[in-house]
Amino acid sequence: MVTLCTGRPLPYAEAVAQWLDIRSPFVFESAALYDPAANRVETEVDADEDAGEADLHEGSEILIPVREMKQWLRKEILPHYPGTALEFTKMIDAGVVSPDKQQILEIYELIMTHVRSNYPELEVHRTDISVNILLAGNNKGRGIEMISRELDVPLEQMAYIGDSEGDLLPLKRVGMSFAPLNAIDRVREISEVMPYETSEAVLAAYRKIIRRNRELELQT
Repeated sequence: MVTLCTGRPLPYAEAVAQWLDIRSPFVFESAALYDPAANRVETEVDADEDAGEADLHEGSEILIPVREMKQWLRKEILPHYPGTALEFTKMIDAGVVSPDKQQILEIYELIMTHVRSNYPELEVHRTDISVNILLAGNNKGRGIEMISRELDVPLEQMAYIGDSEGDLLPLKRVGMSFAPLNAIDRVREISEVMPYETSEAVLAAYRKIIRRNRELELQT
């Protein structure tokens, strides 16, 4: 079974899921679960308050820091970095994207400084093309746990491939961890590195998992 655990918004994740013919529940925005069969969105952003499922409407009080970060990004970041844009349609996170890696590095440092000074309830993750700001703990580590519960598959029986700092927690928690050749050093240190980048690395990891499963079947 193949599924997704991504920090990207639901429309992006759903498009990729359809492209890959994924029909099982998947995670978007790091820790929001979408079940295509039931057309259901579930999050745990307010689980620490014992309030049940999160209310994702625009006025949700728990999302005030995220909304304020979006406003700050529009005012303090986008005007000074041409070519950058907010990640539209995000429900529970704030994100900025740019094809310029140097811009992303600079924006990341500015966001980190702002978050450290004003928003202890937020955490920040970076890729080569984006910076994502999310509620602390509402990350891919929680997302992979939601998938595990939803599919009734123990974490030790799951595999995961990732390349950025946002992938560190799930990579540490699953039974088999993989990384593409272009992953950051911290990811490569805890994962089996495939001799390819991007989609070719995913395919290589998938084939390796299939071979392993077949070997286990023969042993039993």
